[in-house]
Amino acid sequence: MIFPPDFTVPKMLQKSAVDFAEIPAQKNRNKDGSFTPVLFRELFQTALDFGAALISLGVQRQQPVGLIADNREEWLDASMGIMSIGAFDVPRGCDATPGDLEKILSITDCKIVVAENGVQVKKLVNLKESLPALETIICFNDDLKDDVKAELEQRKMKFYLFQDLLNSGKKWRVDHKGIVEAELDKGTGEEIATIIFTSGTTGNPKGVMLTHHNFLIQLDETEDRIYMAPGQGCLSVLPVWHVFEREMEYIVLSQGGTLCYSKPIVSMLLADLKTLNPSIFPSVPRVFEAIYDSIHKSWKKAGPIPNAMFKFFVKLALIHKRMERCMFGQNPCFTTLNKPLWWILFFIPWFLMWPLYGVGYFFVYRNIKAVFGSNFTGGVTGGGSFPKKVDEFFWATGVRIIEAYGLTETAPMVAMRPMACPIFRTIGTSIRHVQVRVVDPNDGFVLGRCQQGVLQVKGPTVMKGYYKRPDLTEKAINPEGWFDTGDLAIITKRDEIQIKGRIKDTIVLLGGENLEPVPIEAKLSESKYIARAVVVGQDQRYLGALILVDKDEIITFAEEFGIPYDGFENLIASEQIQKLYESEIGSLINSKNGFKIFERVNKFVLLTEPFSIGVELSAKQEVMRHRVSQIYKDQIDSMFEE
Repeated sequence: MIFPPDFTVPKMLQKSAVDFAEIPAQKNRNKDGSFTPVLFRELFQTALDFGAALISLGVQRQQPVGLIADNREEWLDASMGIMSIGAFDVPRGCDATPGDLEKILSITDCKIVVAENGVQVKKLVNLKESLPALETIICFNDDLKDDVKAELEQRKMKFYLFQDLLNSGKKWRVDHKGIVEAELDKGTGEEIATIIFTSGTTGNPKGVMLTHHNFLIQLDETEDRIYMAPGQGCLSVLPVWHVFEREMEYIVLSQGGTLCYSKPIVSMLLADLKTLNPSIFPSVPRVFEAIYDSIHKSWKKAGPIPNAMFKFFVKLALIHKRMERCMFGQNPCFTTLNKPLWWILFFIPWFLMWPLYGVGYFFVYRNIKAVFGSNFTGGVTGGGSFPKKVDEFFWATGVRIIEAYGLTETAPMVAMRPMACPIFRTIGTSIRHVQVRVVDPNDGFVLGRCQQGVLQVKGPTVMKGYYKRPDLTEKAINPEGWFDTGDLAIITKRDEIQIKGRIKDTIVLLGGENLEPVPIEAKLSESKYIARAVVVGQDQRYLGALILVDKDEIITFAEEFGIPYDGFENLIASEQIQKLYESEIGSLINSKNGFKIFERVNKFVLLTEPFSIGVELSAKQEVMRHRVSQIYKDQIDSMFEE
């Protein structure tokens, strides 16, 4: 679907409100666990009501409005209302620290901030001295404590409940007919829709200015790669202030789909997948990996015979699909295709395995697919590297998960593996209107296909720039309009893109060796005993790794081998467990698996406490390396002591 240049995101919603008026746009969870539908026409009217309330509070076109909340129905109401009158939101999640809020709200000089609950209001009130521009706070929840109310009054800050403003906005529209609609009509695609501050994985968040056109131009092709029929559901679990989830919601709304809100907690989202039975499920790789782990653990708990059957048929499926990908050209191509050879080698065993694969479907694969519901079309993963073991498992068992790629600065879509004809371990070709190229990281020379370099992007999805930082904008976007992603990539002979790592993550050892930690971390995570790994070693002679252990697997291992222990920490420190991890790391990171000598992990430290969003992890659940380096400084230093 191509939207004209004067279209805005609220105008897109207006069109959907006409085309799909009686179809649910949202399904919202009630306290009893049931879900209440909100129709498209109702959603659009709510957005206009909030827009009217903001006008009555004095909000002007292109004025920033803070939006500090997690993914929920009111977030979309507020964001659409802000944009409908030509203002733009400055979003962040509830996990934002006071320091984060101070930075983003002071840089943008927000006078009005919408907050989710009393906890967020308290953060804002405590920051008043650092935020002199802040005058008004609007809250979704009616849960303010008396001391916070007193602070608001003492600091002479205005406070409103969101629902009260919706009611007053509805009345204001009656008394001022056509004003909100006129502001909606004035909007153009080149106006700023949002300023999203980067999550701070480098420690220096920057305000990315994204226009309405940045978002809408992607809908021209993404609906071809992710098709939804009107009324089909999309399970929404990610932080919506993050641009990937935001764009996915626009894709759903433009096609008349229904946003079904859940949480990225495996037990909850698995239950909601069954209850809501969605067609599409976008999420980050870590969530799909958690589902993968949950599936394996559930079969293991089913007993030795079902678990043995599960392992056999999964192994069979992996082999069968590997042969199939070679025969049908579904692997990334870096040399001349040689399909006839693969057919000669694999056709007979592939054909003979078909009956067994059918048996596997009856006993195993259909049960794996049933985890996602009977209406499930496919999952979309983005915001990080998709682990190969998880990708291959779902591919082999018939669960379609496609990988998308982009950045906040590209709003976000650059490329997406299509559902119809995916190529394994790639992110597909670039979407329409977007150009990509690979350049040498040293001299900027444009490289040809099948050569690794830094990926650059050009097109109408690229941001307007960094807010109040023309110097940083100039560094990121060259005079020809090419944006430097900082990602290492290879373009195949058929123009699919394969991401190889982050150039900013590159570790340089004392010997001058340059290496990417991400492939090493991904390989380490293939071990069932390793929940997550962070490779370190900048300016050191060798590599070390922080290893987050899988507690359940370690306890099972200890029970199976009769290892006595008094407390989990003592078990982890035991010689048997240390040797287990030493063996696991050595068997995974070696020359047989394609790793160079200097890429081997010489030392490791075992961690037992899971990483948390806002502490070690960004909202996308990516490791914030600078934070990890600070938090685990002593453990990291211990690995490199002489």
